[in-house]
Amino acid sequence: MLESTLDNLAERILSFDEGSLASLWEKYKSRMERFEPTKEWEKAVIIFFIINAVRAKNHIFNEQILRQPEVSSGKKQQKKKPDLRLVK
Repeated sequence: MLESTLDNLAERILSFDEGSLASLWEKYKSRMERFEPTKEWEKAVIIFFIINAVRAKNHIFNEQILRQPEVSSGKKQQKKKPDLRLVK
């Protein structure tokens, strides 16, 4: 049950646009820095770290893609025979 809930939550978070999340980063950072023993503060901390998790995931993903020059569109490029013709 818990694992399924976390999996569904991760799926929903992955569908969010990083740019939209980044625009909320400062708001939740400020809210987190102003401690209050409330549920709202706790939620702000969780949201802040979710935003950072998405940013970190995208950074790692992009670094790994850049390290794989053969993988430009998600598929390995097939080597084709060169177009050669006999010249006499």
